[in-house]
Amino acid sequence: MSQGTERESWGPYPLILVGAVVGVLVTFFVNPRWGGFALGAVIMIAAALRFAGYDGQLSVRSRKSDVITLSVFGFVLVLTSLLLYNNELKALILSLLAR
Repeated sequence: MSQGTERESWGPYPLILVGAVVGVLVTFFVNPRWGGFALGAVIMIAAALRFAGYDGQLSVRSRKSDVITLSVFGFVLVLTSLLLYNNELKALILSLLAR
């Protein structure tokens, strides 16, 4: 690498990667509900960091599409983990969708 070239920026990518690994480990070894919640939260943190302007390894597409994709996926993962063992909340959401 020559002196004039810019170094590759990792940004907050290692933090997000470690959080995702912890979320998957919690899913497998502790409780799927809390692991899914943690993984969804980490993905939404990645969306917030991408929205705040952090590029580096988090940037895959345009900022707008990255933020939308990560936000929707993280929200669905958190919602699914909350619905995993909660029959009352499932019934409420199904009644709202049935209208």
